[in-house]
Amino acid sequence: MKVKNISIKNIKVQQHTILENIFNLASNPTPNTDQIQEITHILTRTVTTIENICSKLQITPANLTNSSRQIYSWFKFLTDEQNLQLHLNSTYRVQQIIQQILSAHGQDVVKVMITFTNLAGLYQGKRSSEVILLKINEGFINASEEVLQALVQCTLFGKSKESTKLIRAFASSEEYSSVLLDLDLITEAIAENPQGNFYNLNELFDKLNYEYFAAHLVKPRLVWSQIKTYRKFGHYEPARDRVVISTTLDSANVPEFVAGFVLYHELLHKHHGTKWVNGKRMVHTTEFRTDEKKFKLYAEADGWLKKLTSNRSL
Repeated sequence: MKVKNISIKNIKVQQHTILENIFNLASNPTPNTDQIQEITHILTRTVTTIENICSKLQITPANLTNSSRQIYSWFKFLTDEQNLQLHLNSTYRVQQIIQQILSAHGQDVVKVMITFTNLAGLYQGKRSSEVILLKINEGFINASEEVLQALVQCTLFGKSKESTKLIRAFASSEEYSSVLLDLDLITEAIAENPQGNFYNLNELFDKLNYEYFAAHLVKPRLVWSQIKTYRKFGHYEPARDRVVISTTLDSANVPEFVAGFVLYHELLHKHHGTKWVNGKRMVHTTEFRTDEKKFKLYAEADGWLKKLTSNRSL
């Protein structure tokens, strides 16, 4: 029997309240620790309430309606302290960019509202004589100053070829799709089985561990995701010590070394960890890229992934 999708009452109102709280808190370059903790408590309490509702109905958050599920995932995503901090940092940076650009044009700073949230598109900007409203896709929380400036420029003065190019380039990056996949995986009910229809992740791991890590890397949890992906084919979740590989690669049309390369890339994330520079998360360091190119069929695998990205039918 198919489970009916459930909508959570007032969930959009709750999200709007949290977005306002985050915006107000991010107006300060050094937010009050107690206030950050208060937002974290609100997020955790909200997530727990939703999960309890699902439990009573004998469903999981994956059975929520699309809108409720997306907002729940966003709440859950921000219960992670690092994600919330990135969210606050980026919101503050955009506020500063708006003020700087308006001042440079001799214009008065009007009322501003900036939100990073789970939009269907990349951003929504609206400007009037009294207010500037800018909604930005959550995927941009780790964007560079240049990209955030492009978003603001488009909102304040309309789209330009240069700004649009910058925005689209970042939206095609792994940094962007990583955040979206994080959000997607929160509610995906993954059967943690490393055996796919064609490839076994345990077997691939053993080969890679022996060849590239001197058999010293501790095996993370290895699973196939059912989410169809076109830009990013794997993801490492440090909190769960779990590597998720897209079933796009578990295909007779895709050579084993391609799936192996994606798994190797994600294992490098586990091996190298995350570095923070000036409040910005750095996952693809120089050391990371150097090790990545040690993969024996690096160029061929990279070519295959570009082919998969451009041809969704494979």
